[in-house]
Amino acid sequence: MAYMVKPRDRAPAVTEVVVPDLSLPRVCVIGAGSSGIAAAKALYLARVPFDCFEKGTSIGGNWLYDNPNGQSACYETLEINTSCPRMAFSDFPMPEDYPPYARHDQVQRYFEAYVDYFGFRHTITFDTTVESVSRSGDGGWLVRIAGRDGTQTRRYDAVLVANGHHWDARWPDPPYPGSFDGEQIHAHDYRCGDQLAGRDVLVVGAGNSAMDIAVEASYRARSATLSIRRGQWVLRKMALGRPSDQVALPGWMPWWVTGVRLRIGALLSGSLTKYGLPRPEHKPGQSHPVQSDQIRSRIRAGAITVRPAIERLDGDRVRFVDGSSAVADLIVWATGYRVSFPFLDAGLVSARDNELPLWKRTVHPDLPGLYFIGLVQPVGAVMPLAEAQGAWIAEMMTGRYVAPPAAEIRKQMLADHERNKRHFYASPRHTMEVDFDHYLWALDRERRRGRKRVSSAP
Repeated sequence: MAYMVKPRDRAPAVTEVVVPDLSLPRVCVIGAGSSGIAAAKALYLARVPFDCFEKGTSIGGNWLYDNPNGQSACYETLEINTSCPRMAFSDFPMPEDYPPYARHDQVQRYFEAYVDYFGFRHTITFDTTVESVSRSGDGGWLVRIAGRDGTQTRRYDAVLVANGHHWDARWPDPPYPGSFDGEQIHAHDYRCGDQLAGRDVLVVGAGNSAMDIAVEASYRARSATLSIRRGQWVLRKMALGRPSDQVALPGWMPWWVTGVRLRIGALLSGSLTKYGLPRPEHKPGQSHPVQSDQIRSRIRAGAITVRPAIERLDGDRVRFVDGSSAVADLIVWATGYRVSFPFLDAGLVSARDNELPLWKRTVHPDLPGLYFIGLVQPVGAVMPLAEAQGAWIAEMMTGRYVAPPAAEIRKQMLADHERNKRHFYASPRHTMEVDFDHYLWALDRERRRGRKRVSSAP
């Protein structure tokens, strides 16, 4: 299919190679997934000299099925949970003939088109692993890479970390008591329904992947059981004939307005308690949204059996806290991910329990020149946020933006971090959660303030 966008909605294509300004800081971008390419595009058009290193052989990150880099959790039936207009980059809309919620292959083609449209594919070095990032004696950063030409170390003025946060599988810790005779995999290793065919499958979890895998198991497996420890509000993707997230709110509105919108969505979607799921202890809007259009019908049809939390593993059965049990020869642990940076020393940067406070989810206040792109879990899509982060950093590199004093940065960072924690129930899943519209509004406001600081500087 040819890639088509409406000319009036897009930025002009970049038809000539943009020559970097070598007087500007030199930057390293780690990863060529959706966040990495957003940052690379911003740096490229700003003429900031940079290298982008990708472990795999292609762009797309988590959206590339069977990505050779081994990091992707993409599976055959995966589609976006944010509608196309809300997920797309601001200057490059998704094709008009895409469905409301695009499939993974359509998203990956969109990213390919984005890179070629803006002409920066040549800046990405594939088949290259970033092995370590450390401080240099002069205040810069030393990046050791291993690729087709062997291992080498390069110095950069800044490093942009865009390695994603859905690749380091989190298993139950501590493990459940007992032993299990069958196979156990994490959702990260699930690819297609063939892995479920003819088996007695237990899916553990209540997030989007758990719902998708349980639905697929209901068609392909001999039996499908879904174990849910904590109740969730499961929203439908479509409401009144249109994508349910199409109501965009002004970013300056308080969080409770977004909460009301999500509560209306939960009301329209209907409760899942009548299908055997536990009643959520939190209100809609106090957790990352879970969406599924099929889970209700498959439970109602008897194709999925819902059970509470696991008590113990017992050979070819799994026993639950309510005294019931289920036969299983395959457990799929949809239990989330750890935030980790294998190339950064834990003494320098670590995210214990997935907690890593950052200013605007981007800037580490103690490590000048180290930035994080896409390390955020929005009520919405990451891509527009990563795009805004990349544009912000490009302004820093070119001197078009000046940050406030360090004390103000810390004050804002801690206030934002504590506010976001109050909005969502305590969980490693919610340590990076933000409101999509408010985040973009607040970051745009700070960028405008930073540009004024430049013009008022003596």
